[in-house]
Amino acid sequence: MNKSTVIPGAESYFLKGNSTGILICHGFNGTPQSMEFIGQKFAEHGFTVYSIRLKGHGTTVEEMESSRYQDWIRDVEDGYHLLKQTCSKVFVIGQSMGGALALTLAGKVECDGVLTINAALNVPEYEQYRHRTTPRFIPEGKPDIKDPQAVEITYTQVPIHAIHQLLSLMDIARDSLQKVKCPILLFHSPDDHVVPHECSFEIYDSVSSKGKSMMSLNNSYHVASLDYDRDAIIEAAIEFINGRSKDILAS
Repeated sequence: MNKSTVIPGAESYFLKGNSTGILICHGFNGTPQSMEFIGQKFAEHGFTVYSIRLKGHGTTVEEMESSRYQDWIRDVEDGYHLLKQTCSKVFVIGQSMGGALALTLAGKVECDGVLTINAALNVPEYEQYRHRTTPRFIPEGKPDIKDPQAVEITYTQVPIHAIHQLLSLMDIARDSLQKVKCPILLFHSPDDHVVPHECSFEIYDSVSSKGKSMMSLNNSYHVASLDYDRDAIIEAAIEFINGRSKDILAS
């Protein structure tokens, strides 16, 4: 679809900075808008930022219905390769399904680091639809955000076909974990009402990364990039990226 069909505010964006690139990936039924605060802060610190919009997101539920998980994997891979054209280092950060996509990517290519925010390996509410084909669309509640002032651009319903794609993608992400060898920083919200925060512990235990750490987001729900801990995420993420960049220069 051309850009005119994208919901205003949900567009992807590329912010040119230094030779360290940061690929940002939103979650299922989200858009780059949900990660915009984080992206802007990364750019203010001088990094090159590319926040991708996954196929079928931020347009229409009909386009989402025609999208497949292979499209989303390709979107992330294309974003990585675009950053590699101008950046000597590339980090990837993803929220929810975006975290699953970041891990899948990191299992395939040489990322300098991966950061996940409430990465999804399981969404209990969607499991009931795994072997169902009806109804065509599933109503979505309000985004899981503790801050009542926060607004996220989402669809009010999602196609059951898209849910099937998410479930398949999470299975693939889980199978990719042992292939992840780059440094990893896992953010998780104990009060996440969408993705069990135990997913982050499973990731921590399963990846092959030598350098790995976790940070608890105690004042945020699932969409933490829009919630009360978003400044803490930025602070820890920048420390992680700068620290890893110094390690690369020293090696």
